[in-house]
Amino acid sequence: MNKDFVRKGSYTNEISFPLGGIGSGSIGLAGNGRLFDWEIFNRPNKNSYNGFSFFAIKAEHNGTVKVSKILNGDLHPPYTGSGSENFQGFGFGVARESMAGFTHFTSTSFKGEFPFAEIQFEDESVPLDVKLTAYNPFIPLNDKDSSIPAAILAYEVTNQSDVALDISVVGNLTNPAAKGAINEYRDFGSFKGMNLYSKAYKEDAPEFGDMTLSTDNPDVSYQSYWYRGGWFDNLTVFWKEFSAPGRFKERYYETTRDNTSTNNLKDVCLLSAHQKLAPGETGVFRFMITWSYPNFENFWNPGITPEGTLNPNPVWKNYYATLFQDSTASARYVWENHNQLYSDTMAFKELLFRSTLPDVVIDAISSTISVLKTATCVRLTDGTLYGFEGVHAHEGSCEGSCTHVWNYEQATAFLFPALARGMREVDFKYALHSNGKMTFRLFLPVERTIKENHHRAAADGQMGGIIKTYREWKISGDTEWLKLVWPKVKSSLEYAWDATNEDLWDLDKDGVMEGRQHHTLDMELFGPNSWLTGYYLTALKAAAEMAGHLGERDKQEEYLKLCKSGSDWANKHLFNGEYYHQSVNLKDRTLLEKFEAEQTYWNEETQEMKYQIAEGCEIDQVIGQWFAHIVGLGYVFEKDQVKTALSNLFKNNFVECFRNYVNACRIYAVNDDKGLVIATWPKNNSPKIPIPYQDETQNGYEYQAACHLIYEGLIDEGLSVVKAIRDRYDGLNRNPWNEFECGSNYARSMASYGFLLALSGFQYDMVRGHIGFDPKINQDQFRCFYSLHTGWGEFVHNNGQLSLQVQYGSLGIRSLGSDLLANKEIAEVKLDGAGIPFTRQENIILFNEEVRIEQGSILAVSTN
Repeated sequence: MNKDFVRKGSYTNEISFPLGGIGSGSIGLAGNGRLFDWEIFNRPNKNSYNGFSFFAIKAEHNGTVKVSKILNGDLHPPYTGSGSENFQGFGFGVARESMAGFTHFTSTSFKGEFPFAEIQFEDESVPLDVKLTAYNPFIPLNDKDSSIPAAILAYEVTNQSDVALDISVVGNLTNPAAKGAINEYRDFGSFKGMNLYSKAYKEDAPEFGDMTLSTDNPDVSYQSYWYRGGWFDNLTVFWKEFSAPGRFKERYYETTRDNTSTNNLKDVCLLSAHQKLAPGETGVFRFMITWSYPNFENFWNPGITPEGTLNPNPVWKNYYATLFQDSTASARYVWENHNQLYSDTMAFKELLFRSTLPDVVIDAISSTISVLKTATCVRLTDGTLYGFEGVHAHEGSCEGSCTHVWNYEQATAFLFPALARGMREVDFKYALHSNGKMTFRLFLPVERTIKENHHRAAADGQMGGIIKTYREWKISGDTEWLKLVWPKVKSSLEYAWDATNEDLWDLDKDGVMEGRQHHTLDMELFGPNSWLTGYYLTALKAAAEMAGHLGERDKQEEYLKLCKSGSDWANKHLFNGEYYHQSVNLKDRTLLEKFEAEQTYWNEETQEMKYQIAEGCEIDQVIGQWFAHIVGLGYVFEKDQVKTALSNLFKNNFVECFRNYVNACRIYAVNDDKGLVIATWPKNNSPKIPIPYQDETQNGYEYQAACHLIYEGLIDEGLSVVKAIRDRYDGLNRNPWNEFECGSNYARSMASYGFLLALSGFQYDMVRGHIGFDPKINQDQFRCFYSLHTGWGEFVHNNGQLSLQVQYGSLGIRSLGSDLLANKEIAEVKLDGAGIPFTRQENIILFNEEVRIEQGSILAVSTN
């Protein structure tokens, strides 16, 4: 990838760019322009085609066809075929649905700036310049318009010949219904479309739904159905009709047919947009694919009845289906509001991509927020955001908005804070037991969770939920919301020392996690360790702040006392002079006996415990401190020790080349890849069977550690880790918009949003109405995107002149801070040119009353 975020040639091999809404599913746009990964049917569907669904272009002059090509570039190897189906798949060559068997463009270049993708189609034999711009609305703070089930594709065509050309851009879409499929052309006035549906399913059936292929081009021709036949008849006839001069003639069948699993027997429709272009003239052909499959089914874990049999699969309505009756309704909404949807989405993209952050950081942030648009994310009927950890090929991977995985992601809280608050609410309402124990996975429907999910609590997930509650409060400034959840926040925190805590986390109430601690590496640690104690300390400090603000001074003092006690102990006993670690005697079987855990954790052969860190250097050893920085809580560990620990983490765990590295775990880095591994034992004293996944590079963990390196001033080291990750996801070897861990589109990778906070030195406290920026790089010429509860925009510093602009929404502030003000005299502060009275307190500008910056306005600070 170059500075322009353009990938060419073989570096487009692995691209699948998701086009869809939050919780609405998506369609993948491949690097060569084809549509695949059709994940719009309420489940993952990797490497899938929806029959013959593609776009093509034709150019004619005086009744002679000059160009007839599929709007794809070359399909890259392998060409043997994939899958295990008889008479197709491996050993049967390239899938016909790829359309690689027809004339197409020789190459493409792919510019990916999420949420926009641009493909330039290149072919010296074609007298046309063709560029595709594809997107789905992604507008921070506007979760409704960011959840529309749509893929918008605009083909910009320029006539490079010396004669006028009649251009046709043809969209083809297969009806996926297994039976009773009906394709129907409809003229909606401002747009025209083909609606694909079936009358064979009841309205509450999981299979019920429809799709629409539409265009706002006024001049169209269409076929409700391709020619029906056996063998290869339909595709053969399509090509002959397409490559002949003239427009398409309608073909309609009165009878429906039941489709088989063989794609070439499914009914296909087409919609062709026409324009005449003079030499040098450019025309835009806009299309949209919308869908509505309203009934989401829990097919993976429906639950058990009291009689011990499987429940009927629970079904509920998708959130988007409460907004739009069907796919034609969503199409109408987008066409009627397209200019605003496009401009708001483009404004976000432009602000993010013109930030003076390193290109690799912008690439990491923008690419990973695409997870919100994939099958990893679901929106329940009331709009609640629910997430898997990632996705398998055909079902979610690890259900339940898993608290300890979603601890890492930071994007939702800042870009869609209402969705983040909703996740906190549903956790506290449906996953918290009466004694404060929190189940770390939600079952669907969520009402089942406490009754059916009997797993122990996760120490990192439970403490992370408290920190995230604090974050959501500080982003929104909504103390009334905090009051609603606060009793359960307290209960969740105090479970740590509650007598009913089966894992005895902090039974002696000294601020140190002990006992048995379940965590995100899928096992348990026994005894004190900085990793999970750090989460606990940050949760205690966050809870103390919340308690104090709500007037519970006794709780505030209690939590702060515990935090200090635990911090002092950890700094003294869990830091070995180089890094933080786990304090445990691996030979002490009694640590396991009290939990009856010997069968899982005792290695009889070596007479030691399994799955522990001990004196290892582990990637999350000070993650609690990282989270404290993210939410503005200062230090919970000793500052100098933290920096030393992170410096040694980079020294010990960053692998420059994996050719000589031994990995017994899952292989996410190979050959000349670089990356930061989960755990190492620099003193050569690794447990015989150490913590799981110790040899892996897992992107979300790496981002967290890299971001923390930056917070501690180790910027070059942090950026080296980011570059290593994004070099792995280069388009040649892996998909830049699918960072995987335990499955594709893994949520933990959204930790990358933390780089924006760390590098800009972003401060936020909407409870006090404070916002601030302390850039760590490019200080003289700095600009950066920001987003909070009611508005987003851009902060700019230009040689002593500071400005805070609101691009969307509005922002009310009472103070603005920046280290850039150090040793400078503030000459004036203006809002849209009008002076504002202020006072100064060190590097903070205090306003006499709230300053409200409306959309399009700029708060400017001039210094001498």
